[in-house]
Amino acid sequence: MSRPTLTDMSLWRPPVISTRWWPVFLRNLLVWRKLAVPSLVGNIAEPLMWLVAFGYGMGALVGQVTLHGQQVPYILFLASGSICMSAMNAASFEALYSAFSRMHVQKTWDGIMNAPVSLDDVVLAEMLWAAYKSAFTVTAILGVMLALGISASPKLAVAWLVLALAGITFSSIALVFNALAKGYDFFTYYFTLFLTPMMFLSGVFFPRDQLPAPLRMASEWLPLTTAVELVRPMFMDRWPEAPARHLLVLAAYAVAAFWIALALTRRRFRA
Repeated sequence: MSRPTLTDMSLWRPPVISTRWWPVFLRNLLVWRKLAVPSLVGNIAEPLMWLVAFGYGMGALVGQVTLHGQQVPYILFLASGSICMSAMNAASFEALYSAFSRMHVQKTWDGIMNAPVSLDDVVLAEMLWAAYKSAFTVTAILGVMLALGISASPKLAVAWLVLALAGITFSSIALVFNALAKGYDFFTYYFTLFLTPMMFLSGVFFPRDQLPAPLRMASEWLPLTTAVELVRPMFMDRWPEAPARHLLVLAAYAVAAFWIALALTRRRFRA
């Protein structure tokens, strides 16, 4: 087995970040402003349909669910999980399809790097931009939930910060797959084999207590699970249990995924 070369090792060097990520972020913002309204409608329509169909439809049949020994209306249970799912999906779509278009199809990244902007700055800007789109989406959905009276807890302000961190985490994870993709079809594997199973294992639609013990133990460490475990109690006007552990898990996923995404993107642009 050959030893890794110095060139290979340099791919994994620490990120070299400057304030030059900001013009890249601003460029994405200025372009997106032209499509802000249709983009917002597209981002919030699906989660709101889930909420109405399952929350009010199935909720009328289910009534309440038992969570940690407490009876919780199903609409509240579903809303607190689905908003975490929305943060995940919004961040993932932006960091996959839109970022891939700018990186590979439109060659926007190549044009940007003709200016004194490094690849590290571009990747950071893309991650923060996807996280921003995610935060924008969950803010709109949260406003609708407040208007519907699903929850009026003042702790939702803190929940918004957790959702913003979840956006950063899933943006970073998605950029790993963006760096590996050869075409748009590759993202089907990410959604089908990673995001969809996680939605059903993370307690979005039903309590994780219903899962078999091995799956329940494995789901403890999924990033979506940690987001749900943090956000759901705040919808119920309670503070989450073991918040430090859940926050550390989310942050660890974000840091590790961003570092991996950056290394793989460096390798792609070196090839």
